[in-house]
Amino acid sequence: MRFPVHRSQVELLEGDLVAQDVDALVNAANSSLLGGGGVDGAIHRAAGPELLAECRTLGGCPTGQARLTRGYGLKARFVIHAVGPVYRGHPQDAELLSAAHHSSLELASFHQIRSLAFPAISTGAYGYPLDQAAEVALQTVKRYLEAHPEIELVRLVLWGERALAAYQRAAQKIFVV
Repeated sequence: MRFPVHRSQVELLEGDLVAQDVDALVNAANSSLLGGGGVDGAIHRAAGPELLAECRTLGGCPTGQARLTRGYGLKARFVIHAVGPVYRGHPQDAELLSAAHHSSLELASFHQIRSLAFPAISTGAYGYPLDQAAEVALQTVKRYLEAHPEIELVRLVLWGERALAAYQRAAQKIFVV
């Protein structure tokens, strides 16, 4: 599914984030930036040991922020490592999740990245409910793209039909279809 936002496109699809041919992949990273499971582990394995070596030089990343590295063995030239919150059911969970998306988009704009692919940040081991995460992510992306048309494509690559359905439901509320 594609949704126009100003001069940009937001795209939802089920698939493998690592396989995406975009300028940057957004990694659902932990605050150490030194690899982990899920999306984080898959990106580190595909990129190769140089990614971990560069991440070691960054000194970690606070929750709600993002850091940029090269993509190494990936199709993507860059990896944006975004640290989402562990879900606790507090109002600041949504603020931190939105901030992680916003920080990723700011890095993309600053580094002239025109296309990027996000996973469903914080919805795996960090336990963020899919429906709530989808609304936060898509609202943040839409607001950012309305003011920053230099980013041409934001693709949300979801793992599994359940995740895709949650993001499609949120998109129907957020985008004029």
